[in-house]
Amino acid sequence: MTSPQKRVEHEVRRALKAQDKLELSTLRLLLNAINNERIRGGREVDESNFLTLVRKALKQRQDSIEQYRQGGREDLADREEQEAMILKRYLPPQVADDEIADAIHELVERESLSGPQAIGPIMKATLARFGDAADGATINRLAREILNEES
Repeated sequence: MTSPQKRVEHEVRRALKAQDKLELSTLRLLLNAINNERIRGGREVDESNFLTLVRKALKQRQDSIEQYRQGGREDLADREEQEAMILKRYLPPQVADDEIADAIHELVERESLSGPQAIGPIMKATLARFGDAADGATINRLAREILNEES
């Protein structure tokens, strides 16, 4: 399996040949983040660190989209959304919210969990079950909704 850096470098060359300026600039920023992490860590970026970098870049895009929309800058929000779509290609397929919610319901019933203190055990068990296929923010949101229903 090739390293994340090699994959992104390959995609940068492909975007350059295709003259896709948006994809090229997005991938160059991702490649920059990979290089910075490699320098900071003193070693090659592995798949786990790469996924963390992609998620961080996606979160930055989501925050920017919100701010641009609040400021009435739809053009900039649309560009950020397009960049987010490019970055999402590097994440593993995500589990549907319904499947996560079902797993949380099952866990809450099996372990008799309730209240805000149950968030930690739910997060730990659900992240362990789904791994990279589920996003921590989604799990947290669903867990809070389910716990509020239960009370």
